[in-house]
Amino acid sequence: MPERRYRVLFVCSHPVQYASPLFRQMAQDPRLEIRVAYCSLQGAEPGVDPEFGIQVKWDVPLLEGYPWVQIPNKSLRPGPGRFWGLLNPGLWKLVSTGGYDAVVVYTGYVYASFWITLAAAKFHRVPILFGTDAHGLVPLDGKKWKVPVKRFAWPRLFRLATVVIVPSSGSIALMRSLGIPEDRLVLAPYVVDNDWWLKRAGEVDRREVRRVWGVPENSPVVFSCAKLQPWKRPLDVLKAFAQASVGGSHLVFAGEGPLRHELESHAVSLGIAPRVHFLGFTNQSQLPEVYRASDLLVLASEYEAFGVVVNEAMLCGCVPVVSDRVGAGYDLISPGKNGYVFPCGDVDALASILRETLRHPEQLNALAASDLERMKTWSPRENIEALVCAVDQALRLQGRNPIGSNAD
Repeated sequence: MPERRYRVLFVCSHPVQYASPLFRQMAQDPRLEIRVAYCSLQGAEPGVDPEFGIQVKWDVPLLEGYPWVQIPNKSLRPGPGRFWGLLNPGLWKLVSTGGYDAVVVYTGYVYASFWITLAAAKFHRVPILFGTDAHGLVPLDGKKWKVPVKRFAWPRLFRLATVVIVPSSGSIALMRSLGIPEDRLVLAPYVVDNDWWLKRAGEVDRREVRRVWGVPENSPVVFSCAKLQPWKRPLDVLKAFAQASVGGSHLVFAGEGPLRHELESHAVSLGIAPRVHFLGFTNQSQLPEVYRASDLLVLASEYEAFGVVVNEAMLCGCVPVVSDRVGAGYDLISPGKNGYVFPCGDVDALASILRETLRHPEQLNALAASDLERMKTWSPRENIEALVCAVDQALRLQGRNPIGSNAD
């Protein structure tokens, strides 16, 4: 047991349903004394999600079980997607007077509040940790001019971090390609609350869920859990499902977005509408039953920094099939052993995978068992260990002794 705990400040843009359980576990770790500073409470409070296109409020506790504070946002036009949308000058005082061993920033560098936090940490010589979940330079909007800009700017940006923390080996490879020194890189796995998902999945009555959907108990089910946005490529999933043409199979979409009507029309024109089900926006507490009642999760995205729906599916016994643009594929999927990876946009390749797997349920059972085994070592435990190691390393790099060091 260390003589004292690391005091760590997390600066976050808003509460996230995946991060809150992790903060709760960190708050119980004897090595850590954490505080979370939120620049907004989007998600914990009802609000319109521009990508879902509807009002969203997550139905799991986001602000319980750990110490947090909301920093007033002084922006004239508060909200995501704008540099000045998060303007929280109170972060300077919080960093300056908190006596923190390290500051971890989860806002992203595209907000003014990131730069306020960075400036305060540098001025007061507080180690600062930040990174990216990207595993490539191509942006979500596909604008090619951004690639050379990132290639020039990102090495300079990430060298401002005392330690760069990233969630996957794909992100580690990207940072190495940009020349970030090895001793400044730490992989902190992108995780969900494994115990919560396992428990909830074990409580699901698969037969009853399927009865509500109107799906026979033994029918193979493909599941797509994503916003119905172009870059998620839900039309690829629909077309591949139709092309696979596995008798009695069903396709379930959970999510909302501008492509819903187009998907519904395509399902009719392809003659598969009776076997395609649209659940709409599905809140967090409802997802375990949907994964558990499905056989395959398909994530066809052309841009997916990680994709924690893969973690969720694997914990619920739903085998993942992802495009090669999905970051989770680097670490969680061994193709043919616990899931599949296909070239993004290749509908024929996806259809071939669906056809082969849905016709062999015994193969799916073996893959699902391998998924559970893989997730035993990709959990909050590994994330917290990585965080402690990152803080240790940040202190060493600044010439300070980490807690537990034998140095004088």
